[in-house]
Amino acid sequence: MSDKIPVTVLTGYLGAGKTTLLNRILTEEHGKRYAVIVNEFGEIGIDNELVVGADEEVFEMNNGCICCTVRGDLIRILDGLMKRKGKFDAVIVETTGLADPAPVAQTFFMDQDVSDAARLDAVVTVADAKWLSDRLKDAPEAKNQIAFADVIILNKIDLVSEKELEEVEARIRAINPYAKLHRTQNCALPISDVLDRNAFDLDRIIEIEPNFLEDAHHHHDEEMQSVSVKVDGEVDPEKFMPWISNLTQVEGPNILRCKGIVAFPNEPKRFVFQGVHMILDGDVQGDWKPGEKRDSKVVFIGRNLNENAIREGFLSTVA
Repeated sequence: MSDKIPVTVLTGYLGAGKTTLLNRILTEEHGKRYAVIVNEFGEIGIDNELVVGADEEVFEMNNGCICCTVRGDLIRILDGLMKRKGKFDAVIVETTGLADPAPVAQTFFMDQDVSDAARLDAVVTVADAKWLSDRLKDAPEAKNQIAFADVIILNKIDLVSEKELEEVEARIRAINPYAKLHRTQNCALPISDVLDRNAFDLDRIIEIEPNFLEDAHHHHDEEMQSVSVKVDGEVDPEKFMPWISNLTQVEGPNILRCKGIVAFPNEPKRFVFQGVHMILDGDVQGDWKPGEKRDSKVVFIGRNLNENAIREGFLSTVA
């Protein structure tokens, strides 16, 4: 894991403040060098004065960053960047405001060359405190961006009242109860809250979310929802593996994110998994501590999920 280049996917609806955040990352004194991929030339959200010298595809930024404009495929760009190893510490992919982050995230699991060299660190979504509630009603992409996030930056909080802020946070939590949420003005927050989160690292799910196995409140949005099911005990791997595999294959298009920590009989380590649509990644890791309750829990975030079917399916795998 450690020698793979970490990649942060930066997303958020048009005007939310992605460029502001990106410029902060690129200009702050942090001693790191970032390669930035902006996925549309017309949206190269980097102020001209940051760019000190440019050729066709690569810009040297004033703190040693490289910026690529994606003219071809994300994979081609990443492959090219990986050959330049040592010139930068991490990659940031800024998606257009209308993008669904899922296909970008999937790239890091689907393409062998990319997954060998790079690891998805986290999906960071910038949300506009004043306009998000409206966008959630009329823009499915805005919902996807919230549902998919590991970190949500609720920006422009100076433009709304405390009551409005609480309402918009409730909307966010109805879609995604699990992301780390920060309130900001001008995206002002420590860079460490955004980068190097290891949120997509299975080893860190338990570390980042020590309460992951606690009871989560069920939140429900009109169409986007989160379903979490917990059992007080172990599940049978002979039943669990075919169930989770089949569920993600059949319901994959509707499942934006899924993750879980489960206990198998006679297995001292936890089985940790997470998925993006139909792609699953899982492994046994992290010992159950002596005397610790060996609970099993799965979480799904997506659209039109059949909660009863998911609940019954998971319960049917109990050992």
